[in-house]
Amino acid sequence: MDALTLLLGRRSNKKLVAPAPQGEQLDNILQAALHAPDHGRLTPYRFVIIEQQGQDVLEQLLKSAVEELNLGEERKKKAEDVSHRAPMIIAVIAEINTEVAKVPGWEQMLTAGCATYAIQLAANAQGFDNVWVSGPWVDGTDLRNALGCAEHDKIIAFVMLGTAEQKLEKAKTYDLTEYVSYL
Repeated sequence: MDALTLLLGRRSNKKLVAPAPQGEQLDNILQAALHAPDHGRLTPYRFVIIEQQGQDVLEQLLKSAVEELNLGEERKKKAEDVSHRAPMIIAVIAEINTEVAKVPGWEQMLTAGCATYAIQLAANAQGFDNVWVSGPWVDGTDLRNALGCAEHDKIIAFVMLGTAEQKLEKAKTYDLTEYVSYL
């Protein structure tokens, strides 16, 4: 698949089943993420791979965040679904270095976001589907501790990875006049 076809056809898919990427496929995904644009070569992110029993742990951590942050019963039910939505989840943690003046925190967050998008594209390029999930529970104390977050770190994504249970419709083409202007 050529790069333009990949970019124009990318869609999020929430209906994912096994298999998930393994071995060289997973290595390719992580290598692609490590090639994200990165001012100052800070690599301001890291990844935690969550599979099988780890997904049960994630469910409990998300439920703990729901309780701590008073997010309600609906969000607690969603914690069960999210933690088991795909055979593999990659948590992406932005590690913000506040001591580097030339690369502000917002730019480091964008770099982590680019790394997350690279995970999605590399997965798609190898035939896997995915969806990027976040939510208010990313600020849960137990979750942050379990993922090894320091004070300035931010959990920016849970990328669900797997094989499409069903293929999605073709991605739509946008009317560019709504989004583009010229100076």
